[in-house]
Amino acid sequence: MRQNISSNTQWEESFGYSRAVRIGNVVEVSGTTAVDGDQIIGKGNIYEQTKFIFGKIEKALHEAGAGLKDVVRTRMYVTDISQSGAAGQAHGETFREIRPTTSMIEVKGLIHPDLLIEVEVTAIIDNG
Repeated sequence: MRQNISSNTQWEESFGYSRAVRIGNVVEVSGTTAVDGDQIIGKGNIYEQTKFIFGKIEKALHEAGAGLKDVVRTRMYVTDISQSGAAGQAHGETFREIRPTTSMIEVKGLIHPDLLIEVEVTAIIDNG
């Protein structure tokens, strides 16, 4: 069974993707940024953007029947690796007890120049 989760952004339809997809007990959450409607949250502050992103991811996970506790992997794409400490702090505050595997990769840019980080997650729902 496949469950597509949508956040109804303009890009989902035109780019042909879902916010998250659940197949069986696996949930994949698409790259998530600090965009809320047409507003960028936390301009110039990677920590605020990261915290906002984890809230969006948590909402998508809940819609798929999962939670942050089910996250086994995170991938963080940052536009300035020198800000890794602030992004890592937000990650630690969210996942300190869960401790998923993670990657932090510096990229040249994201879809908007005010976006400093984009995050993807993989969750596996423990049915046992």
